[in-house]
Amino acid sequence: MSAAKSRHTEERRRHREEAIARRRQERSRAIVAAREERAAKQAAVMEQIEQEVAEHGAEAPLFTFPEVKVDLKAEVERLKDLRRFVFIRRCMTLVSVVVSAFIQAYTIQAFVNPANLLSSGFTGLAILIDRITSLFGFSFPTFVGMVVLNIPVALLCWKSISRRFVVFSMIQVFLASFFLRVFTFQPILDNLMLQVVFGGFLYGFAIAVALRGGASTAGTDFISLMVSNKTGQSIWGLIFAANCVVLVVFGAMFGWEAAAYSIIFQFISTKAIEMFYHRYDRVTLQIVTKRPEQILDAYNEVHKHGSSVMEVMGGRSRQRYWLINTVVSSYEIDDVMQLIREKDGGAVVNVFRTENFFGNFYRAPID
Repeated sequence: MSAAKSRHTEERRRHREEAIARRRQERSRAIVAAREERAAKQAAVMEQIEQEVAEHGAEAPLFTFPEVKVDLKAEVERLKDLRRFVFIRRCMTLVSVVVSAFIQAYTIQAFVNPANLLSSGFTGLAILIDRITSLFGFSFPTFVGMVVLNIPVALLCWKSISRRFVVFSMIQVFLASFFLRVFTFQPILDNLMLQVVFGGFLYGFAIAVALRGGASTAGTDFISLMVSNKTGQSIWGLIFAANCVVLVVFGAMFGWEAAAYSIIFQFISTKAIEMFYHRYDRVTLQIVTKRPEQILDAYNEVHKHGSSVMEVMGGRSRQRYWLINTVVSSYEIDDVMQLIREKDGGAVVNVFRTENFFGNFYRAPID
């Protein structure tokens, strides 16, 4: 029984890989066709210039180029297609990690410290330790605390999360610590409330940049993603509650007004993360089509989500259609929509957010 199941699983995997390969070939053919069309237009331009020169001599204007249109759709597809190369994906992750670390360091120096705020996560804990130790005549620098606090969590999550993910996340932590040590950024706002609002947004944006690039800012991000990968549920709300506990200690020692502003700061940063990072959001697709077999075959070969199909009748046309219902992750919408358009250009798709989902939901591992 297990051998038959294993063969079936292997066959499904092979079919899925073949479907992905076919889609890549179709994209490559589209890109090649666009390049050939662009080359033909350029050849036509040069031929027209040569004719003008032959007819009018050297005095003919050299800048009478007809407008050459660039196929933006083909170019976008070409850029997306580059993501299949591991080296390109790793370079994109590294760039996002550097940008995230720089924004985080800038926010801490230009907004968090001048406003006497406490950021979220292990970075906020490192800032709190630095301020507490300063009361006793010595300092445990924030950039050192960020590294020391994150290393044990990285070791804990080494087997639960992709090792590549852990490595890039720790690079982000080391870079943010390095930028805090090397650079000195001056505050650009004097108003406390503006520092809280814009600082919270930038801090959340820095975390979202790392997450979208395939890394994180470590610490509570490690814990959140580890739990989310196992349960499929977002726990940013619980992390916010844990940060509030740390803020109680901060408020008791350094003033409740600063703690209150820090709560607002962390709430805004949490909302900024949810605004820019949607990996754990789910959406429901309702697809009305006349070609259910073609769409389902292509969909099942590429994606592992379940679906249901029912026969319906058009209210105006009185024609027979099929309604396909499925739930996917928000970051998969573009791929699914492209697949539907390839199989049935006349299909009607209704997309709406799914607040709750009960049952087994496949979530692809972070790459």
